[in-house]
Amino acid sequence: MKFPADRAKKRKVLLDAVASVRDAVAASADESERNGTLAPAAVDAIRGAGLFMLKLPMPLGGAEADPVTQMEVIEDLAYIDAAAGWCLMIGATAIGRPGAFLCDDAIGEMFANGRIPTAATATAISGNAIPTQGGYVLTGRWPFASGVRHAEWMVAGAKVPARGNTEETSLTLVYPVTKGTIHDNWHVMGLEGSGSNDISVQDLFVPAEFTWETALWEPRRGAAIYRMGRPGFVANEHPAIALGIARRALDEIIASAPNKKRGNPPTSSLADREAFRGDIARCDFRLRAARALSYEVFERAYEITCSGQVPDDAVQTEMRAVAAHATSEAVDVATIAFRYTGGSAIHRSHILQRCLRNVNAAAQHFMVSDSSLESYGATLLGVDEVKPMA
Repeated sequence: MKFPADRAKKRKVLLDAVASVRDAVAASADESERNGTLAPAAVDAIRGAGLFMLKLPMPLGGAEADPVTQMEVIEDLAYIDAAAGWCLMIGATAIGRPGAFLCDDAIGEMFANGRIPTAATATAISGNAIPTQGGYVLTGRWPFASGVRHAEWMVAGAKVPARGNTEETSLTLVYPVTKGTIHDNWHVMGLEGSGSNDISVQDLFVPAEFTWETALWEPRRGAAIYRMGRPGFVANEHPAIALGIARRALDEIIASAPNKKRGNPPTSSLADREAFRGDIARCDFRLRAARALSYEVFERAYEITCSGQVPDDAVQTEMRAVAAHATSEAVDVATIAFRYTGGSAIHRSHILQRCLRNVNAAAQHFMVSDSSLESYGATLLGVDEVKPMA
């Protein structure tokens, strides 16, 4: 499919694509959770709708969507099924980065005949890459490689040890998933359907063409979004996931409230309770405020990239911190919705227990840990050399 260049038209095409996969994704959510990986029907629907191309450069046929549009798309899919939204955000990043930064020879193999592959990636730089003739010998194990069971390629970070007069550097390497070992260790309390297993390799040769320096943010293909930097290129995904889950939880309790009666014997409905009315009003405002603030921060960062620059550490720190703030608000809202539902919510068949588990699992990610708020606070105090990913 071909995406329009116009931002508003592209946004509509992408949001329509989410709507087109709603039934398939919703119908397969239970299967994804049971199997600990995104159901094939959901993978096929998301891929067929072109959603994995959300962050892929336009010269390769991708949408190359701006950060705020990305957030809207991911939030809409996470509202339907959190695991599907999570796999979209990881899968889109995992083909978007190689699409922007790999050399032409590697692109010709990874995107052979114009076919868009699936891929997985992991945040941790937990491998070692030893230089050798023509490339690197890679050894490592990467946790939380979401979607790896349906991925064809793995995008992994590694350290290149200091040698002679050279300092230690970070490298991003791309290799076929079939060359690695997927570990059956994704047995968790939330986001079960994301299939975020570990993957490892031992002494794998990776050609130099399939690598790039992690710290470089000047793309070979595509434009502004590939200058968002680290963590900016991925930080926007996290509030989108959390807000989508929390909005689903809030909508579910609001819809059920008129017919839900508690007490012994049951008397008035939940919707008649003044405390409930006040709480859902505050919850609605909290989600809308967190979304608006997130959009403001990422739109401002995007404007910096459109001027040809990479956002500095202060902006990077703010992007990560607003993601953490929005996630925290989402956890609170989902918890309130769960509590008001009462005992029925603890059953595995109930959507609100799934929302509660999924949003708390998302909140455990390092990207949205409390350290992000500590770092942003340090920038407000004028502390020197604050590290965005500390």
